[in-house]
Amino acid sequence: MAKDHGSQIKNDDTYEALRDEGASKEKAARIANAQANDSISQRKGTLDERSKDELYDEAKEIGIEGRSKMDKGELIDAIRNH
Repeated sequence: MAKDHGSQIKNDDTYEALRDEGASKEKAARIANAQANDSISQRKGTLDERSKDELYDEAKEIGIEGRSKMDKGELIDAIRNH
């Protein structure tokens, strides 16, 4: 069972999993809360398995600037390092 991270985190399990994978607190909270509100779907597969369009959409959701000029590899790097 996940630790209770307070009322600001809507999905503690997702938050903890993202933090364990190395996501920042801000990114983990944003994704966990968006999933809890059904504003984004659970993504399946690794970043390398996703299409450029899927990566672009994720980059847009998390606010990566310059994404329209990035190729697939650059999008993957930007998402991983966000």
